[in-house]
Amino acid sequence: MVHPRLRLVLMTLGSLLLVGILVFVIAYDPETGGTQAPTTSLQGSIRPKAPPVDAALPDQEGRMTRVADLRGAPVIVTFMYTTCDNDCPTMTQQIRGALDRLGRDVPVIAISVDPANDTPARARAFITKQHMTGRMRFLLGDEAQLQRVWRAFGIQPQENGLEHSASVMVLDPRGVARVSFPVDRLTPEGLAHDVRAVSAAPAS
Repeated sequence: MVHPRLRLVLMTLGSLLLVGILVFVIAYDPETGGTQAPTTSLQGSIRPKAPPVDAALPDQEGRMTRVADLRGAPVIVTFMYTTCDNDCPTMTQQIRGALDRLGRDVPVIAISVDPANDTPARARAFITKQHMTGRMRFLLGDEAQLQRVWRAFGIQPQENGLEHSASVMVLDPRGVARVSFPVDRLTPEGLAHDVRAVSAAPAS
């Protein structure tokens, strides 16, 4: 006959083992064979699960930038236009503050939402004015090129009568958009926190 105290110990150990198995099953990511970083602590809005987004566009210096080449580290992605004088400068300064709080730079990509007016010269001037030289790439292209990227990220471009989607996203090291911040909820502290959080996700 099993002693009551021993029975209690065995039941407790069994319960702990069951909880551990359940946690692993919930966190297991079949795409990588590993576990995903917890998302409950993210301060931005968790994005619906979607495959990694890839795009190849020239930046303000004419250098081709492919999003897939940046995998292996978190990437901050935002959508802007160079003549914007409200939300875009605000988002850029919040991103700048997040990089300062991180104590290190991570790739930052701004993607044009106004291809008719965004030029390399204007993109360079915008980056310089925002004190983000060397810290942010401004990706440009024609409308056909950018439409594919806008659709992939669910972005409304700048159009007559319609304001563009003013938000900042964080891609995890696999290139998956994990979290987004609308401009009215974006803070340097929150963005830096979520960059650190998704850094724990396994790279592809």
